[in-house]
Amino acid sequence: MTDARLRHGRASLAVSFFVQGVTFALLVTRIPAIQDRYGISDGLLPVFLAAVPILAGVGSVVTEKVVVRVRPRVVLRWAQPVVMLALLGTGAGNALWEAALALGVFGLSVGALDASMNMMGVSLQRAYGRSIMLGFHAAYSLGGIAGASMAWAGAHWDLSLLASYLPAVVVLLPVAFIGSRWYAEGAEPDSEAGEAQGKGAASVSFKLLMPLCLVMSFAYIGDSTVSNWSAKYLQDVLGSSEQMSTVPYNVYMVTTLLGRAVGDLGVRRFGAVAVVRFGSVLAAAGFAVVAVAGGAWIGMLGFTMLGLGLCVIVPQTFAAAGRMFPGASDTAIARLNVFNYVGFLVGSPLVGALGDAWSYRGAMLVPMVLVLATLVYAKSFGTESARYGGGHERPRTVDVG
Repeated sequence: MTDARLRHGRASLAVSFFVQGVTFALLVTRIPAIQDRYGISDGLLPVFLAAVPILAGVGSVVTEKVVVRVRPRVVLRWAQPVVMLALLGTGAGNALWEAALALGVFGLSVGALDASMNMMGVSLQRAYGRSIMLGFHAAYSLGGIAGASMAWAGAHWDLSLLASYLPAVVVLLPVAFIGSRWYAEGAEPDSEAGEAQGKGAASVSFKLLMPLCLVMSFAYIGDSTVSNWSAKYLQDVLGSSEQMSTVPYNVYMVTTLLGRAVGDLGVRRFGAVAVVRFGSVLAAAGFAVVAVAGGAWIGMLGFTMLGLGLCVIVPQTFAAAGRMFPGASDTAIARLNVFNYVGFLVGSPLVGALGDAWSYRGAMLVPMVLVLATLVYAKSFGTESARYGGGHERPRTVDVG
């Protein structure tokens, strides 16, 4: 396949990552407004929040079965509009059952979307023969910044949820759907790939995949700690103003974007193992700085280090799974993606419980240790038969549609 079709496929997938970043940020940053709109009690809210990642895990498992017969690009083409319409439904309803239905659809479809997007990203990376996964996740980070900014504007101008969500959906849904016509997937690495992919359940050894599953969970425990507790930590522990307490997450997202924007160059130059080790050490150091910070500005420095360190781990974990099981990469990625949601489910309650029972400073040491444990499993990122760190393999043919 021509280089032009590869470039178009890469660009269209980056657009999908960006759109998903916007969509997810619009949902999670307006959770208090969703709670108020539907009268969800504080006791019931955790049930709703837990249901979304649980259903997303179910969606990821179902996608593993579906892509045996239907290519990931087809799943993504239809899952992304459903995710956006579910977001719109969350803002349009009035009754509690309507919120439950919209969030349930969002969870199931976002699991399918996350899995299929990363399947395609790994497949395109195989076609390119060099690291490009971090670039896709950089697009997601950029979308997250854009979505959080839209959510801030909606809250600032006291717009309804529907009025906040509608412009984004009206603009981005057709963009994503039209862009899907240029989706491309790399061909499997051998002539028996189709058969191997069809037998993916038997081809993927959970024992071999488990280190990457743990790393994925550790990374998302760290990520959810920043997402859910950075504002409270700065204000309640480090004594910052309410206004300043909103800054750490924005800083985290910006540094995540910057780290991912240049991360592929680091992988090509030094290899995935070295980049993941560096990111793990930097992220652990960031948690340590946050835990011992004497003031808000030192805490901000810690969250900055966290963004730069954590941002490289998740994309490289997906890429490593694709290299580890080249004939069954879709199956491996679908299973690995479930641990994205495991980390998200565990992280926030774990830090909250430790903070209440012990101290929030001490609680920050737990994700620090977990992220540092990634060093134990760093060798799993070295399954580089295609030498993505050096970019020596020629691009392979791709399947487009």
